Amino acid sequence: MRIAASPTCRLLSTGRRVPAVPARHGPRVVAPFATAVESPTARDVDPAQILRNVRPKLLIDGDFVDAASGKTFPVLDPRTEDVVAQVAEADAADVDRAVGAARRAFDSGPWRKMSGRQRGKVMARMADLLEQRAEEFARIETLDNGKPLAESRAFDVTAVVSHFRYFAGWADKISGKTLQTNGNMFAYTLHEAIGVAGQIIPWNYPLLMLAWKVAPALACGCTVVLKVAEQTPMSALLFGELALEAGLPPGVLNILPGYGPTAGAALASHPGVDKVSFTGSTEVGREVMRAAAGGIKHVSLELGGKSAAIICPDVDLESVVDDTHMALFYNHGQNCCAGSRTYVHESLYDEFVERAVERAQRATVGDPFGDAQIGPLVDSAQFEKVLGYMKAGKAQGAVLRCGGGRAGPKGYYVEPTVFSDVRDEMSIAQEEIFGPVQSIMKWSSVEEVLDRANANPYGLAAGVWTKDLDMANRLSRGLRAGTVWVNCYNYFDDAVPFGGYKMSGFGRDLSEYALNNYMEVKAVVTPLEDPAWI
Repeated sequence: MRIAASPTCRLLSTGRRVPAVPARHGPRVVAPFATAVESPTARDVDPAQILRNVRPKLLIDGDFVDAASGKTFPVLDPRTEDVVAQVAEADAADVDRAVGAARRAFDSGPWRKMSGRQRGKVMARMADLLEQRAEEFARIETLDNGKPLAESRAFDVTAVVSHFRYFAGWADKISGKTLQTNGNMFAYTLHEAIGVAGQIIPWNYPLLMLAWKVAPALACGCTVVLKVAEQTPMSALLFGELALEAGLPPGVLNILPGYGPTAGAALASHPGVDKVSFTGSTEVGREVMRAAAGGIKHVSLELGGKSAAIICPDVDLESVVDDTHMALFYNHGQNCCAGSRTYVHESLYDEFVERAVERAQRATVGDPFGDAQIGPLVDSAQFEKVLGYMKAGKAQGAVLRCGGGRAGPKGYYVEPTVFSDVRDEMSIAQEEIFGPVQSIMKWSSVEEVLDRANANPYGLAAGVWTKDLDMANRLSRGLRAGTVWVNCYNYFDDAVPFGGYKMSGFGRDLSEYALNNYMEVKAVVTPLEDPAWI
């Protein structure tokens, strides 16, 4: 039985197609990277104007306050490497204040005791206020992270609005069950808020990761202490203003910009925190688990990935080349689920490589406030890491087909890079690069490609392209990954769970499954006097 391959599948949020980024899929061919790179300062963008409404402080108990130490840290514009703000730097003392506020708000405040419908109304107002200021938030995301403004508008902010509305709808539908027992007993379960949730989010989707963590926690009645990435704190701080304006009680959402070894570690180990949720690298995920272990805290982790994209011999190459390009290069490759191991059947391999190189060479690198499709990486550490993997690929014998170095004289720009003749044991095929580096490998049998795809410590996602339904089912069942996309990639919907196998973590974001991260199940059993009731 055969199935039709879908049209080119773009990153989605609510089951609707996101508008295409300008010039992404057009026929225009640009010059090689050195001349395709725009000047990082070509656009007349004033960071101070974009950040005019952001208070660069800590949000604790409904107030924006300085760090107890008085320290601040710089936030950089990745286009220019210039400092655009100084933000209060949270450490252990501030975590203690924030957890205390969240604890009081949970134990004696109104949020947990509200009806689900009341909580849902507040969350819906948060979504409405965000939607009204969507352009402001989109520009902040692009300034902070470096992603193209068209993507910030079309996906990031749109998805956050949708996500809060989705979980606002869940708030009054959380309920337990009435149970059948063997004895003359009345038994039922309650699904109760777990308590204070400590949440730590990364820098690649700052506002969206906030939504993925905060929305289900609030729907369940939890209170939150959110540690945001030091590279990208600005949109979260502005969102905190909106949450208070929407009617969220003080102490329910506390926001702490700061560093992982200080603020993050203190939050994960704090005795007043009942639940720790972390999205980030596998290496840091281990540290979070260790820190949470002392208090036997509930933990959920969404960690790294090295996702396989498997191309079968019966596909339409033109659309699949575009799909696999987007699977890797979207958001500059700074995606935990990026399809960074591209397995192509041997009958198509040579032609696929040529087309993939041509597709990568059409990707413009430059100012994300313009029409560029790939902006700068987030900071110097990530920039040097990606360049290091490019060097390792060449040193270990992979064939560099395009890219492989810095793009432009200033800013954290790198060239979209394609390697062919990649072997599974190479570091570019085994380790998470988190950058625009595509590794293309050849396969011949289904058993072989499944074994190779699964012979990796990660298991976050995978993609399969085929017109054969039996092949699609066989590969989907055989892949050890939390999400398998068939004839598409990067399809996200509020109702579809997302999370990993193996070292990609455990627990699920998105959908009804995300509520499980923030609930305790209580059983209540009462004897009945009249046995005839049964």
